Amino acid sequence: MLSSLIVQNLEEARQELESFIADPKTVPAIEKMASMMAESLRNGGKIISCGNGGSLCDATHFAEELTGRFHNDRRPWPAMSVNDSAYLTCTGNDFSFEDIFGRWVEAFGKEGDVLLAISTSGSSRNIMKAVEAAKAKGMKVAVLTSVKGEQLIRLSDAAVAAPASRFSDRIQEIHIKVIHILIDAIEHILEG
Repeated sequence: MLSSLIVQNLEEARQELESFIADPKTVPAIEKMASMMAESLRNGGKIISCGNGGSLCDATHFAEELTGRFHNDRRPWPAMSVNDSAYLTCTGNDFSFEDIFGRWVEAFGKEGDVLLAISTSGSSRNIMKAVEAAKAKGMKVAVLTSVKGEQLIRLSDAAVAAPASRFSDRIQEIHIKVIHILIDAIEHILEG
């Protein structure tokens, strides 16, 4: 009984990944996003990443791989995720939960930086406000979402959309795959 549940989950993940790979927009979107991020880093910019729940964990994973290392030893690149619990609770309490990412972008973002906004639903208000703040600062916006995140996709400079899914776990599985590809591609562009 448990083995059939495990196989079902693996099959669903495989089908989602195959659907994602088959979409003709996938590879060009990832390539555009990686190039945009590498250009920012090459020119002295940084990448700020944000998301809610599991997406914040993905945003943090992305930032730590850039400041640490992925496949190769290399210099650290400036990247940060908005994950400081004291800041998040302070801002959420003093302003609102909708403001937690936007205010961080206002404080630390600058023209030439990139915001990586991650939202499985594509409709998180605090993510939308971060995107608006980034645009106001002259930053580029990269988005990881699902095909349901049309408004967020429209506001981005580069967007990768996972197939629609009943639950967010399948979308998050696509997102973490894209994050690893982005890091690998950025290393390839900047380090050869």
